[in-house]
Amino acid sequence: MAPLNPLHPQGDRDLRMIANRLSYALGRDALVQQTTSHLRESFQVDRVMLYYFYRRWKGQVTFESVGDPTLSLLGSSGPDQCFNDEYAALYEAGRIKAIADITTEPITSCHREFLQALGVRANLVAPILTERGLWGLLIAHHCQSTRPWTDADIALIRASAVTLTGASALYGA
Repeated sequence: MAPLNPLHPQGDRDLRMIANRLSYALGRDALVQQTTSHLRESFQVDRVMLYYFYRRWKGQVTFESVGDPTLSLLGSSGPDQCFNDEYAALYEAGRIKAIADITTEPITSCHREFLQALGVRANLVAPILTERGLWGLLIAHHCQSTRPWTDADIALIRASAVTLTGASALYGA
């Protein structure tokens, strides 16, 4: 590709396209960060994050809001053997999973051990769905104690996940 020449009409158009794309990306990032922060404050939990799937059931935490920086999971990924087609199908169908206490919830040992390693006592997970299917997960973690999730909590995370569906566009959804 030839260097951009701002004095040439094509160069000017290319610069506008780059500026528009950058502006959109910054707006998208601000929306995701605002959403995770709002949820953490509303739920009064330790961590809220966006887990983005960059390949089929392979992903990483791309955004988060944490009450304590030592709780950060930014950039980390989950264990591949725990999240499989069976779990994905549930989330692709719109499942929202609310776990008040990971020690008593009937979940796989792989899932329980993973959450315990993260210091999680309770979690709430909502899928972010696009035309192509499951794009990511919006996840709230409460680490201090068990936490019963209310219908209002579930409605809020569901609405937030729907809002973030629009943010998926620049990631190639």
